[in-house]
Amino acid sequence: MSKKSRKKSSKKASRPASGRPAGTKSAAATKTKSGTTRRTAAKKSPKKAVAKVVTKAVAKAVARASHSTASKRLSAAAKRPRASATKSPPPKHALAEGTKAPDFHLPRDGGSSVSLSDFDGQKLVLFFYPRADTPGCTREAIDFTRLHAQFVDCGTAVLGISADPQKAQEAFRDKHKLGVPLISDEAHEMLEAYGAWGEKSMYGKTFLGIIRTTVLIGEDGRIMRIWRNVRVDGHADDVLAAARGL
Repeated sequence: MSKKSRKKSSKKASRPASGRPAGTKSAAATKTKSGTTRRTAAKKSPKKAVAKVVTKAVAKAVARASHSTASKRLSAAAKRPRASATKSPPPKHALAEGTKAPDFHLPRDGGSSVSLSDFDGQKLVLFFYPRADTPGCTREAIDFTRLHAQFVDCGTAVLGISADPQKAQEAFRDKHKLGVPLISDEAHEMLEAYGAWGEKSMYGKTFLGIIRTTVLIGEDGRIMRIWRNVRVDGHADDVLAAARGL
């Protein structure tokens, strides 16, 4: 082989197939990868930095809000008066024995109406019951009906009052053959005036309702006797005895 041929062969061997010097591609690739990595890092770094800043800002805001809420609660608790060791007395009823009986004018069974003035000059018994045609209320109404003639003999009229509508009162009267007039006070006006509407509790729950109450009014229109939280058994007989004693 001639010298020229050997030189050409040597040059060909030292060049890669692409015609670029040996190592050029790998170096370029390294630079390309390195450059890509740096560029990627340069792009990602601001996002991470912003995310950290936002996270810190949110954490500070939450901390400030929690601290502010806690401060407000402590301040409100400090302003509230401390509970005394003794319980406050229950509210007094507006109605009391010896006072004038509150006036009323309400519908009754049968379609007519009744007023306090209708009973001027005679004694009057008002028995307030929670609901028509329920067991306790039925027994109470039947007892007053049973003794109705004896009440009349001692110059005493008897009225039953609940918040039931007029038709319900009439159905109650007809079903049990009741002989005393039944007043319908759906607006609770008379019930409240006579202290028969208030807070009650049953099965651990508190609610507003009719408190079983009986009021005996004298011939002069004044309250002579009040029975609150009435127990039905024997109650009508006790009221009759009180009416006879006036």
